[in-house]
Amino acid sequence: MNIKLEQYKIFNEAASTLSFSLAARNLFISQSAVSQAIRLLEKELHTQLFIRQSKGVILTKEGQILHQKISEALSLITSAENQIAHFHELNQGELLIGAGDTLSENYIMPYLVLFHQHYPHVKIKMVNRTSLEIIDLLKTGDIDLGFINMPLYDEAITIRECLQIHDIFVSSHQDSHSYTMEELVNEPLIMLEKNSNSRQFVDDYFAMQGFLLNPSIELGSHNLLLEAAKNHLGKACVIKEFSQHELDSHQIYEVNLTHALPKRSIGYAYLSRKTLTPATAKFIELLPVFQNE
Repeated sequence: MNIKLEQYKIFNEAASTLSFSLAARNLFISQSAVSQAIRLLEKELHTQLFIRQSKGVILTKEGQILHQKISEALSLITSAENQIAHFHELNQGELLIGAGDTLSENYIMPYLVLFHQHYPHVKIKMVNRTSLEIIDLLKTGDIDLGFINMPLYDEAITIRECLQIHDIFVSSHQDSHSYTMEELVNEPLIMLEKNSNSRQFVDDYFAMQGFLLNPSIELGSHNLLLEAAKNHLGKACVIKEFSQHELDSHQIYEVNLTHALPKRSIGYAYLSRKTLTPATAKFIELLPVFQNE
């Protein structure tokens, strides 16, 4: 069959009004165009849909069946079109984000607040996972946008750098001594658990210099690291950019190192072959443009 959607729309209008002339007026086309569309439809379906009378038309049994189904189908199409329009206007929809706990609390949350202020009807869902788990969630479609530790390469994923951070060690008291890596590894250290990307980065850097880190305390969140350092439990490895308030208020002090840890980057990631949802695109627009210095 070679039936076009417009033919069904014309049929539906004619069936609803039981008048070719009213259908033509409502659709802003000629009555002859309505008659021709109906004839073509009847030809394609090999059945008569209308009984022509002097004062209009009535539906055949086949026409009644088709009218019921076409009316339902067109209603679904209209509903879908309206829903898509609402998505693009962000009167509804969903923002699905994946990120680690530290990034969620210290970097992403202000932008979520701003997004919600602009688009209060969009549902926000955030899951907290490691970078590798976030990549898997992107591929399965469980999230639309992920924030990951770089570098990370995957042909199916597009990654854009959005933030640079610095890992530092802090303690509860000011110390003018500059610690070598050998001295530091023998101090009571407080670090994140081994399954975190931040911990892996620091472990790998020290290992490359020939030192193995053996912290006396391992914790599950960045905030707990700060609290442990403030309570004199040892020297904690934290992210400087997310500890600025505590540093500025002298609750903690940065430990001087003879060899500072290299900076690292955070990026946002999305599936390359998938078009960004309107909500995801708008959220990305809220992120500051990153300038690589």
